[in-house]
Amino acid sequence: MQRIIPNLWYSEKADEAAAFYASLLPDSRVDSVTALPAESPSGPAGSVKVVEFTLLGQPYMAMSAGPFEPFNHAISLMIECEDQEEIDRLWSTLSEGGKIEQCGWLKDRYGVSWQIVPTALGKMMKDPDRSRARRVAEAMLQMVKLDIDALERAYGGE
Repeated sequence: MQRIIPNLWYSEKADEAAAFYASLLPDSRVDSVTALPAESPSGPAGSVKVVEFTLLGQPYMAMSAGPFEPFNHAISLMIECEDQEEIDRLWSTLSEGGKIEQCGWLKDRYGVSWQIVPTALGKMMKDPDRSRARRVAEAMLQMVKLDIDALERAYGGE
């Protein structure tokens, strides 16, 4: 086996979504957009688009292939951010036209669920001092967009 490549099924606009995501993240790009040259259950030849793209160096595939199953929270894409400025930028851009949710989650305009989290959150949540981890978890559960300073204050017992 070589690697796992996530594949996303969009009703429409997979190429637009991939270009949007690639514009937000370094080491990201749309690698190819190919119309399926054969008739499929989704429509005539050319009606299905297959998109290969890269986000933060990770390959993805997507299809615009008509209605099927809508995206849901069972799968989300998580971006770890080094600072609050990065969280704020991604939160603002990805949530535009979508839906903001609790605990750093949002659904973008294409229906994909994202988690925008500080890189330090994992370390804080795994702290062997479970009272510190609990304070961070309780603070996070009260947030919509995650706030690094507030999480660090909770971690420190403030």
